[in-house]
Amino acid sequence: MAATRFPTFFLSHGGGPWPYVDGMKERFAKTESEFRKLPGLLPSKPKAVLVITGHWEASEFTVSTAEQPRMEYDYSGFPEHTYRFQYPAPGSPALAQRVRALLMKDGRQVLEDRNRGFDHGTFVPLELMFPKADVPIVLLSLKSTYDPLEHIRVGEALAPLRDEGVLIIGSGLTYHNMRGFGRSESTPVADAFESYLNSAVTAPTAKLRDEMLAAWEAAPGARLAHPREDHLIPLMVVAGAAGDDVGRRLFVDHVMSVAMATYQFGSTAAINHVADIQTFSGLNHDLEISQ
Repeated sequence: MAATRFPTFFLSHGGGPWPYVDGMKERFAKTESEFRKLPGLLPSKPKAVLVITGHWEASEFTVSTAEQPRMEYDYSGFPEHTYRFQYPAPGSPALAQRVRALLMKDGRQVLEDRNRGFDHGTFVPLELMFPKADVPIVLLSLKSTYDPLEHIRVGEALAPLRDEGVLIIGSGLTYHNMRGFGRSESTPVADAFESYLNSAVTAPTAKLRDEMLAAWEAAPGARLAHPREDHLIPLMVVAGAAGDDVGRRLFVDHVMSVAMATYQFGSTAAINHVADIQTFSGLNHDLEISQ
C-alpha cells in the first residue's frame, strides 16, 4: 500500500549559519521555532529528503550521490566554530537514482555529483527539523538558466516521490538582495514581493499558480527583491511537485528589515508518533527503478 502523500515545503532558510552564532540566533528565533515544528506537519517520518537548494546550480540538473555527504561551508566572515559544525546525515544513492530516472523520462540530461555536500541552505533547516541526523538527504541542483517553467516541470516529474515517503524541500529566500538587507527602504519591497508570491502559492488552480510564478519578474519589486533569482527558483520546483495541491503560507519572519516567508503545499496531517515508522532499510525496495 502506498505511503500517505507528503507535502512539499519552500523554506526561507535565513542568513549563513545563523543558529550557531550568538546574536543571529536570537534574530531568527521565530524561524527556529517554526522549523522545529515542521516534522509535526508530516504524515510520518520521511524515508528521505530531497532538497533543491538555492546554493547549488549547474549547467544541467545534477543529483548528489554521496553515501556520506561532506559539509559545504559556503559563507565567510563568521566565527571559526561555524566552520567545524557537522551534520552527519547520510546520503541515499538509491533516491538519487530514482530522481534521475524520473527526470530522464522526459529526455532530460541529468548528471551525478558524488562530491557535493550540505550547504547552509541544507544543513541549517534540516538540523533543526531532524536534529538526530537520521534521515537520508539527497540534493538536486538548479539549472543555471533559471527558467521558471522548466523548474516547475522538473517538480512535476518529481511528484511521485511524495507517495514514496520522500519529503521534497525547496530552500531559498523570498527576499535575497545582499545590498538591501538591514535597510528600511527594503521593507516595503520585500513585503510587496512576498504578497505576490503568497497570492501565487495560494492560487485556487495549479494553472494560475504556475502562470504567476513563471511571470514573477512582473511582480512588484521583483528585481529589487531578487537581483539574481537563485534563492527564488527552488520555489518553482516544489510548486511543480505540488500538482493540484493548493499552497499556504506557514509563517513570515521579519529579520534584517525584510520579510522571509515559508510555504507549504499539500497535507497538513499531524505525525502519528505511535505508528510504525518504516526504516531506511525499506527505501531500496520503494525506490527500486524498473528495468
